[in-house]
Amino acid sequence: MLKVILTTSAVILLLFNGIGALYGGLSFMLHPDGSGLGMSVEYLRYSPFSDFFVPGLILFTCNGVFSLVAIALVVFSHRYAAWAVLLQGVILVGWIAVQVLMVRDFQELHAVMLGTGVLLAVCGVALRKYNH
Repeated sequence: MLKVILTTSAVILLLFNGIGALYGGLSFMLHPDGSGLGMSVEYLRYSPFSDFFVPGLILFTCNGVFSLVAIALVVFSHRYAAWAVLLQGVILVGWIAVQVLMVRDFQELHAVMLGTGVLLAVCGVALRKYNH
């Protein structure tokens, strides 16, 4: 029963992160000025980026595509599924930490995604322990 709860929680969190990251990352790549999400490049004034294309590419790949890969590993009970969930959590926490430092701002969405990353990491650790 615990494994079902952990895997279901991991898949829901990964879907939440992955869909948002794919949508946001693609929007930033298609509209590097941020207009697709109602943002301005002024938000990046303290970062090393002049537009949203590279952050969008990183978001799309590291949080979007990798979340989908992790979901597939979990659904098919791959031996590295727990590691993938844990790694995605760490990637997401790192992404948010770097983003907050670069833009010098902390929004509610940052808190939500930081919490999502922490929960993913916890699920990954718990799944590893459960599997051993």
